[in-house]
Amino acid sequence: MDTHSRRIRFIIGPVVLEAELKSNKTADQILAALPIEAPVNTWGEEFYFQIPGVKDHREVATTKVQVGDVAYWGVGGTLVLFFGRTPMSTGPDPVPVDRVNVIGKILGDATQLRLAFGATTIRVERVPGGDAV
Repeated sequence: MDTHSRRIRFIIGPVVLEAELKSNKTADQILAALPIEAPVNTWGEEFYFQIPGVKDHREVATTKVQVGDVAYWGVGGTLVLFFGRTPMSTGPDPVPVDRVNVIGKILGDATQLRLAFGATTIRVERVPGGDAV
């Protein structure tokens, strides 16, 4: 599958960022569930929120993530945005609470999400055309 239809947009508080999703089954299910608006939770410099109807295929389950990664945590049924250190971090990189399936990458500066602290909801939608820069 080409990447032209695999771009999504996150809207949280004053921040709007786009991400490019990988070609895997979990990412396909995330795309199929969009658009979604959900209550958002914070854990260190990580936002996470429930996204219903997604099965975790664990294609690339890992605890090694980087700032800007978009991941699905199957145990919690949540989509996770990493933008800095988490309570489990020992260095500059985020560390998830458990293995996650990295399904995409935020385009641009993910640390902008720090401006959204205090936001109560997040909206996730497909980007029309999906390949605009």
